[in-house]
Amino acid sequence: MSSEPDRDLGGNPGGNLGGDGENQVDRSHRVSARVISVAQGEFEAGRSVAHRHGWRLLLLFCGVLLPLWVFAQLADEVREAGAFGFDAPILRFAQTMASEHLDRWFLFFSQVGYAWGVVPIDIALIVGLALLRRYRESIFSLVALGGSALLNLASKQFFARERPSLWESIAPETTYSFPSGHAMGSMSLGLVLVLLAWPTKWRWWMVAAMMFFVAMVGASRVYLGVHYPSDILAGWAAAVAWVVGCYSLVYRGHLRPWLQVN
Repeated sequence: MSSEPDRDLGGNPGGNLGGDGENQVDRSHRVSARVISVAQGEFEAGRSVAHRHGWRLLLLFCGVLLPLWVFAQLADEVREAGAFGFDAPILRFAQTMASEHLDRWFLFFSQVGYAWGVVPIDIALIVGLALLRRYRESIFSLVALGGSALLNLASKQFFARERPSLWESIAPETTYSFPSGHAMGSMSLGLVLVLLAWPTKWRWWMVAAMMFFVAMVGASRVYLGVHYPSDILAGWAAAVAWVVGCYSLVYRGHLRPWLQVN
């Protein structure tokens, strides 16, 4: 009888089967452990980033990326000469609300929403901060407010959208419609004031006041029949993206600008 060890069908000695199986199990365990270790490291790194930069990332997403997406969707439709289903019904509803009292109310907000209010306050804010030697705040306000105005003028020329003509307005306009300069200017000023006031005890008073002011300015332009609602939404979205983008660059995402020294 032969004394050679039994061999399996593949020609390997029968005595090595157990050792090879154990080696394969060990290798699998080591690979699994490495995968788990890497996954845990990535998770910890992600949690650390979220902990240190969570507010900045949230500000970037809600204040820049989301408004840019909204503006892009509206602009794409306007560029293709498309119509928004909500524009005409809202304008007609505004027309049915017309009264002498509301005429005076919305004419006032339309006037202070640009030439009689927003523009003078923009200038006073920039100059006042500079005189107080708040140079970073002054530069931020100048870039945010001045850049918003220039961006609006360029956008109007680029999209060249005609204004609504459903009825003869009591405050007619001759320039292009998209995006609304009143909506963009009032939102830009409101956001600048809120961001500068955020570390103070007046933050929520400023938020409430600016929300009311911006809403009234936007509503006044629809009530007067000189803007489509989509013009207002686009102006708000563009203003938010621009101002928050400027803020993130100047203050690197910090929510307490008055306390930043460098």
